[in-house]
Amino acid sequence: MVKKIAKQENETKLQKEVRNIINQYGKDYDAGIEGFLKDLFYGGCQSGIVGELIYYNDTMNFYKKHKQDISDLLKDTLSNYGEKSTPLDIFGDKWDIMDPLCLDGENQNLLAWFAFEETSRQFADSLNIEV
Repeated sequence: MVKKIAKQENETKLQKEVRNIINQYGKDYDAGIEGFLKDLFYGGCQSGIVGELIYYNDTMNFYKKHKQDISDLLKDTLSNYGEKSTPLDIFGDKWDIMDPLCLDGENQNLLAWFAFEETSRQFADSLNIEV
């Protein structure tokens, strides 16, 4: 059982915040962070499992705080979908096509959840945690 995710070399501010949240929530699980990650990947951030990312105000602040790291993560993820991929390929009809610059709350909310979940997935992969 993994009790804590250690600080990563060249860690981004996004990774640091996600790591700290996972470590904090993992303390409340008998299975540690593995239990938390399994619950996270089962219901996603939209389930309310991450208290810091429930309300639009909080997700918008998270997005603004980590905007560059989230943009880099989105770019990397889109490259896996192919040369001409767009956020619609990842988010489907949840993506507000009328807000391509993410100036409004809906897309910022989606990207905050995406960033938390994808960064968590990367941590799980690096620790060989199957979720």
